[in-house]
Amino acid sequence: MINLKVVLDAHLKWLRDEEGGEKADLRVANLRGANLRGANLSEANLREADLSEADLSEAILYRADLREAILYRADLREADLYRADLYRADLRGANLRGADLREADLSGADLSEANGIDNLISVGLIGSAKRQTLYDMKNDIVFCGCFKGTLEELRAKNAGRDNKIYEAEYVAAIEFFERIKEIWRGEG
Repeated sequence: MINLKVVLDAHLKWLRDEEGGEKADLRVANLRGANLRGANLSEANLREADLSEADLSEAILYRADLREAILYRADLREADLYRADLYRADLRGANLRGADLREADLSGADLSEANGIDNLISVGLIGSAKRQTLYDMKNDIVFCGCFKGTLEELRAKNAGRDNKIYEAEYVAAIEFFERIKEIWRGEG
């Protein structure tokens, strides 16, 4: 049985570089329904952990390893997921309202029925790294791997790529994002 208080206290000490600190290693842990509201799990290893229906609202998951984690119906409202690795994570039905997903790797993640991503559109597995590309229509921001910028900045970055297939993939994604934005604005 995992004593979360002990793990979280040791992790906080590790983050502060204090004596007795230890990075949280919760790989494959069963944390179903856990109350982790506001917990600081920056850089923690939560790979393949079962966090189904867990309360992670306002949690700090900066650069956390959540690859293939099960976050089914998890509450991630206002969570800091900046640069988190959510590769192939199960986020079905998760509440992501107000979550910071900047530079998060959502490649292969299942976001079906997730809440709070009303303005996000995604195109999966394009470019050389086969990453998921997300577009925030409201703020005109594209997230793709370490790239974050406007559609125009992505267009400029993509222009003249050596690999014409990848260039064509990004051109198609940009056109798709623009078209969907027109439809939502009632222009199409």
